[in-house]
Parts: sequence; C-alpha cells; structure tokens
Amino acid sequence: MPIYEYTCRKCEETFEALIRGGEKPSCPLCGSEDVKRLLSACGFVSKGSGGETTSRPAGSSCGGCTSSSCGGCGV
Repeated sequence: MPIYEYTCRKCEETFEALIRGGEKPSCPLCGSEDVKRLLSACGFVSKGSGGETTSRPAGSSCGGCTSSSCGGCGV
C-alpha cells in the first residue's frame, strides 16, 4: 500500500494519502476528489556492499527524520 503525494486542484492543498486498491483520494481540507498525484522524492539511501553510502538525497535528511545528517539516525 503505497503512500502518494497529491495536490488539490480546487484549493491547492498538498497532502499525502495511503492508497489501497482502486481507492480514489480526496482532499483532507475541502473534500474534493479533483486531485493530481505529484512526483515524490525517493525516501531511501543506497548502500554499497561494505555499508558505505553511495547516494543520498541532496541537501536534506531522510523523509520524516529530524536529524540534519544521515549519520545522526544511523542510516
């Protein structure tokens, strides 16, 4: 069950929604179903065979993490 990011075409609210099967998301602010799915940034870090970091999101920490660097949360 993926979590997608949407923007409402009616009120321009941006929100995330957990989508199951054929469900259609609706805006949590105005209730409109006229929403557009957005492209979201990847939420994982790729590691090489020795555990070294080979890539990470540029200029930001992992999604939902309050640390300012990946070393702070052990990723």
